[in-house]
Amino acid sequence: MSAAATAGAVLVLNAGSSSLKYQLVQPDTEEVFAEGIAERIGDHDASITHEQAGSKTTEIRAMPDHLAAVEFMMGLFAEGGIDLGTAGLSAVGHRVVHGGRTFYEPTLITPEVISEITRISSLAPLHNPANLIGIAAARELLPDVPSVGVFDTAFFHALPDAAATYAIDRGVADLHAIRRYGFHGTSHEYVSGQAAEFLGRPYDDLHQIVLHLGNGASASAISDGAPIDTSMGMTPLEGLVMGTRSGDLDPGIVLHLNRVVHLGVDQIDTLLNKQSGLKGLCGENDFRTITEKMDAGDESARRAYDIYINRLRKYIGAYMIQLGRVDAITFTAGVGENAASVRADALADLEMYGIRIDAERNALRSREPRRISTADSAIDVLVIPTNEELAIARQAAEVVGSSSAG
Repeated sequence: MSAAATAGAVLVLNAGSSSLKYQLVQPDTEEVFAEGIAERIGDHDASITHEQAGSKTTEIRAMPDHLAAVEFMMGLFAEGGIDLGTAGLSAVGHRVVHGGRTFYEPTLITPEVISEITRISSLAPLHNPANLIGIAAARELLPDVPSVGVFDTAFFHALPDAAATYAIDRGVADLHAIRRYGFHGTSHEYVSGQAAEFLGRPYDDLHQIVLHLGNGASASAISDGAPIDTSMGMTPLEGLVMGTRSGDLDPGIVLHLNRVVHLGVDQIDTLLNKQSGLKGLCGENDFRTITEKMDAGDESARRAYDIYINRLRKYIGAYMIQLGRVDAITFTAGVGENAASVRADALADLEMYGIRIDAERNALRSREPRRISTADSAIDVLVIPTNEELAIARQAAEVVGSSSAG
């Protein structure tokens, strides 16, 4: 493939502690040239799955660190005819989970920015350090391509004070940057914008509830183009029941686990982030498996599902009250886009509020934006596939374009 074909494209990197998800996308045309994921980085049997030009391959090999993963990724691109070093990339866009109080816009990565992301990593110790590793690898191997950080918390930066503030001592909260930041912001912003476009209505005149339901899950209430509340808080642990995270719980439980059960802080962290949620309730966090188990009469799977739906309905109800008027409720992400039963049960028996689901529309599987409510439903219920990579690419390209123009 010629460099002209990829000129202006953005390489999007999402680095986890032992993974690297990537995509090469053209922000203007939305064309995806290649994408993939490296997993179990640091192990001798790490894997990388790469899709390019209609071909999908998976290789098992040693990848001692993220630098090695990026190097191998670049080799796979080259085998498919794309030399990332000479492809004319406009930027490398990095997903950074926590921007703290400092970063609320996509930001050109500089040594000073790296230093600040490092400083605030205590707010997201499971995520930001991994994001920084991806940034370092890209800057070393693609030194002539500007890197841009796009922050998960940015969309919720201007939450109303009443929604962003925890009811604890103000001095302690201010000193230690304790507030509700919200997460999945890139997805919520993208999907809410797509919902407005789908409905043919101005974004700044739409009252929406967006439900990002994946292994991590969050809800948001968006009024006239601005978020007024969201379910995740200072960390991604707050809110909905998730694949392995507990979501909301009495803070006294943490004290009890420490004082009475004698679990240390790290043990409690692991319990609530990796061993709770659906996995803690029934041993599974894959919704397909949970559904199969429910169909086979598994009581623990049914109980986990019911708890998941109960929490989801509580947030939907709360946000309906906060918004006052609701024009659209949109489901997105892996579970939201594919689990018809979750969509139906989350909005069951709400006809009195003007919500009516069309069973046939809801059962339809599609990768396209679609309406699943009936023609006479007062509130439009939509399924909009999220595309965080495209959103990151667009924001990164805009930052680089603005910088060049300046």
